[in-house]
Amino acid sequence: MRGTKPSMKQDSEAITKVRPAPKWLSDDARSEWRRVLPILIGRKILTVGDLGSLENYCVAIGQVRETERVIQTEGMFYQGEHGPKRHPATAIQAEATTRARLLAAELGLTPVSRSRPAIRDDDDADASLD
Repeated sequence: MRGTKPSMKQDSEAITKVRPAPKWLSDDARSEWRRVLPILIGRKILTVGDLGSLENYCVAIGQVRETERVIQTEGMFYQGEHGPKRHPATAIQAEATTRARLLAAELGLTPVSRSRPAIRDDDDADASLD
């Protein structure tokens, strides 16, 4: 790909002040909230309507971190009745990782999502139909 990457479209209703993480989030999820919220505010792309996606992203990251601690402590496998079995935390971690990756892309937190063209304004779309 050549040229410069388009910038993400800033939203006129974007959140401009850091908000505290919801109290119900786990410690790991709150930590991720505190890490990414200032980034999203600085890009002026996060609105009140996006907070649910941000919460879900943080929950997923929290689950990834929690399951990693379990796997580090207990191991990826355990001895089942018929031989080695994958630890159940590995499946939970895989699901949470996928969910976090998809939500990160929606929120513009991945390099690929930031390189995609911004959505055009409705006025721009209408003008192209003339």
